[in-house]
Amino acid sequence: MQIKKATLYLVEQELLTPFSSGIGKVDSRESIILQLEDEDGFVGWGEVVAFSSPWYTEETVKSCWHIIQDFLLPLLINTKIKHPSDLVDIFSSIKRNLMAKAGVETAIWDLYAKRLNISLSNAIGGSKKKIESGVVVGIENRDKMLESIGKYVDEGYKRIKIKIKPGLDYQLIKEIRDIYPNIPLMADANSTYSLQDMTLLKALDKFNLMMIEQPLASDDIIDHAKLQKEITTPICLDESIVSYDDARKAIELGSCKVMNIKIGRVGGLTEAIKIHNLCKEHNIPVWCGGMLEMGISRAVNIALASLENFLIPGDISATSRYWKKDITIPEVFVEKGSISVPENPGIGFSVDFEFLNKITKNKVKLLG
Repeated sequence: MQIKKATLYLVEQELLTPFSSGIGKVDSRESIILQLEDEDGFVGWGEVVAFSSPWYTEETVKSCWHIIQDFLLPLLINTKIKHPSDLVDIFSSIKRNLMAKAGVETAIWDLYAKRLNISLSNAIGGSKKKIESGVVVGIENRDKMLESIGKYVDEGYKRIKIKIKPGLDYQLIKEIRDIYPNIPLMADANSTYSLQDMTLLKALDKFNLMMIEQPLASDDIIDHAKLQKEITTPICLDESIVSYDDARKAIELGSCKVMNIKIGRVGGLTEAIKIHNLCKEHNIPVWCGGMLEMGISRAVNIALASLENFLIPGDISATSRYWKKDITIPEVFVEKGSISVPENPGIGFSVDFEFLNKITKNKVKLLG
């Protein structure tokens, strides 16, 4: 296939509820939506999941727009592509910028699957017809967090993740466990602790957490290995894993017992699948992390989570948790804690052009 036309959409819409973690608060969500068309008229859709400010990674919406428009698309348009994995070599001259690359690469995967008239899940080797859904509770006051947890438990979500930070950790988890002693519960620290907090982190072992996600520095795997030796709670690495090699080194060092895979963070589906396969070989369960996505990226996450070693419910929840209306049709629904994996070609969802144009702030077309 050869890409003959590309359209970039800069979009923004308000979250239904502001989302807070230990490192930032998000009220509205800017995103880049990418539409690619090949010589036969097939169209693939991608979404860039970088945020407007560099609080999660160094990339931003503006930096991704620049990299995609000025570097990635010129390398891509009119280049013959046999398989989406070819983009690793095509983009090899551009260092990092993984979220920008992932937005383009997932659009190619969507287009590739549509050309074959198969679902994206089938195209990447997925086997599940349904995936289990988890939910994230952001940092709020204790009463509000407990109220949200109760609501999500009643709705059947299979795993509850809470955001914690120094000063909002032990006592909060104790209160949750006093009320919900048996729910699958994990804590996400977003790199807000250090080895000096060892005593506190060891004290969390008594709460039988599924895992504690990224407690230490966002680029660390060495100190996490030291911490994992001292605590029984499984450590899950998130921000530290941006490549297959990072995952390999973390496993060799014993830095974690669980791994979170985010397609945007690792540069696309091709790298995400490699990390999944590596973890499967070493009996490290994985799950799919979320980035407050709109519908295109959510659809790609559903396909990824259909791979067999995604053994833990991911941050893939219903559309209605985040948006009054999304850019994809139909909505993503959670029924009894599970989401059906689409069987239609590509990502399995249609794009609502009318709504997409309504929330578009800027638009650029490139022709081959």
